[in-house]
Amino acid sequence: MLDNMVLGRYVPLDSFVHHLDPRMKLIFVFLMTIVIFLANNILTYLLLIAVILMALSASRLKLSFLIGGLKPILLLLIFTFFMHILWTKGGGTLFRLGFLTVDRNGVEQGIFITLRFLLIIILTTIMTLSTSPISLTDAIETLFRPLKKMKVPVHELALMMSIALRFIPTLMDETQKIMRAQVSRGSDMTAGNPVKRLKAIVPLLVPLFVSAFKRAEDLAVAMEVRGYRGDVNRTKYRRLDWRLADTLTLLTLIPITLLILYFRN
Repeated sequence: MLDNMVLGRYVPLDSFVHHLDPRMKLIFVFLMTIVIFLANNILTYLLLIAVILMALSASRLKLSFLIGGLKPILLLLIFTFFMHILWTKGGGTLFRLGFLTVDRNGVEQGIFITLRFLLIIILTTIMTLSTSPISLTDAIETLFRPLKKMKVPVHELALMMSIALRFIPTLMDETQKIMRAQVSRGSDMTAGNPVKRLKAIVPLLVPLFVSAFKRAEDLAVAMEVRGYRGDVNRTKYRRLDWRLADTLTLLTLIPITLLILYFRN
């Protein structure tokens, strides 16, 4: 499962989405997230699904690859769904199991909220898969540059976010290596009750944390010996280029938003 994790990874492809300005992608994802929260019925969610599928097609990423990489969050989505089923009441009782009752509103809200989270996660994952961490850092720093007047360390914050995204797949690969090493020594992390499984994870956490701190220290030393001093007297080698395609892509949010508002209950 960890081998297929897509969070934080970048897949270099020659696609329309890959060539878009990273600033536009960030703005699009932010505004699209707001639009997703406006959906409240089947028609609006079907429209959003169609938009996400078009974005996926334009990025040339395979749906099976994307869904396979999102398996680690499946438990969170299932938990969200059942929490709404159990605690959201109204609309008539569908069935009763002892002291638990399942109402129509609970099922509908569970499906819609879970689908909402899934669409947001897929949308942001498409952005990270089609945007290199360096470009994402440049985009965040450029968009939040006005905050520098308020003494906000924009460059450092953008760098931290970029490093965090880049370290996710690295730590996942490291976790996979440690798990395989533990299994080769006779450790079984899938057998027994939940308590035994949790105890089996403890030997995994210690070397993982040691490796993470070692990588962080090596990165800090490498940045220091190269003379990194934040954004003081720094020049830009990479230039972000906002083109007509970026403007037109961003303008597609207008008809999408109008359709969502029109089909809302």
